[in-house]
Amino acid sequence: MSPKFSLNLLVLAAGLAGFSCQAQERVQIGFMSPTTGPQASYGTDNRDGALLAIKELNAKGVKVGGKSVQFELVVNDDAADPRQGVQVAQKLVDDKIKFVLGPYNSGVTMPASRVFNDGGVVTLTVASNPKITTQGYNNLFRIGATDNQLGAKMAVYAAQDLKIKTVAVIDDRTAYGQGVAQEFMDQAKKLGISVVAKEFTNDKASDFSTILTAVKGAKPDAVFYGGYSAQGGPMLRQMRSLGLTTPLLGGDGICSAETATLSQLSTDLNVYCTQGGSIIDRSDKGKKFVERYRAEFKRDPLTYAAAFYDGAHLLASAIEATQSTDPNKVSAYLAKSSYVGVAGEYAYDAKHDLKQSAVTVFTFKGKDVVPLKSL
Repeated sequence: MSPKFSLNLLVLAAGLAGFSCQAQERVQIGFMSPTTGPQASYGTDNRDGALLAIKELNAKGVKVGGKSVQFELVVNDDAADPRQGVQVAQKLVDDKIKFVLGPYNSGVTMPASRVFNDGGVVTLTVASNPKITTQGYNNLFRIGATDNQLGAKMAVYAAQDLKIKTVAVIDDRTAYGQGVAQEFMDQAKKLGISVVAKEFTNDKASDFSTILTAVKGAKPDAVFYGGYSAQGGPMLRQMRSLGLTTPLLGGDGICSAETATLSQLSTDLNVYCTQGGSIIDRSDKGKKFVERYRAEFKRDPLTYAAAFYDGAHLLASAIEATQSTDPNKVSAYLAKSSYVGVAGEYAYDAKHDLKQSAVTVFTFKGKDVVPLKSL
């Protein structure tokens, strides 16, 4: 196995003192996200959210069938690449991993989820493309908002709060970028916003001058970008250098300090983005999570650390409730139960999408991502 596509680290959290090895059951939870490459900051954030939960679970002590459970996180790097993601997924299945947190990207999740389905693996993903949960996989659950929610709510905020009348739309041609852009456009049109330009790039691009020149000529009130910070930050810098001072709108892919850092701008960014979940630090659970995360990793959580943290606790609660590590029993329990976590409530509809998912609109104050309003 090449180290390029898998760190394959077995991370054993602390807090296990006092348990007898003979009385323990090891439960491995696979993890997939891009921990290298342009989106590594997101993958690292996801990993650390899950690790914090694993540490807490092992300190607390969970028992199944009278045996203490020792949770381990099996960390894998998919580099946000679908082909690499399939290799990682197959390796996890071959290693008989029963539970997986991830993937992060929709483009990775679509092919990887087929591998996990064939292998009978319970998969909890934050990937937002609506098609992911229309595949009919019984063991696949979404632990974040969908593009329908993220894109549509950004359009609502643009129309009602920003009073946008015309918009240019750019996407990066990934499953995520196209999905969130399409949902934004559909809702924007319903609210009377005219799409005056539609352009696309890719998730490896760094020069956006041609498409931004075309966008500038259309004179939009705002630009919506469906993609990630790796392109969103440089795109923002190039927008401003061309004299495009209009707001940049987006989904959760650009809702990170990485956007501000990569933009290299010291002025007001004039960026608005949506992220699944309510405003975290306005609840007691959320405040405590942020405090523990900062104490553990010496930095603030980014977009989905809280969702991966919740996902680990959600799995553990199902294992404890069923007193089983059988994926089918755990899956059946998840489908019918509910769990209140840091980022919101996890209760599922027939497709295994969240029945309700609040969406929060954020902006930037310097490099800080600041919540404005939950919709």
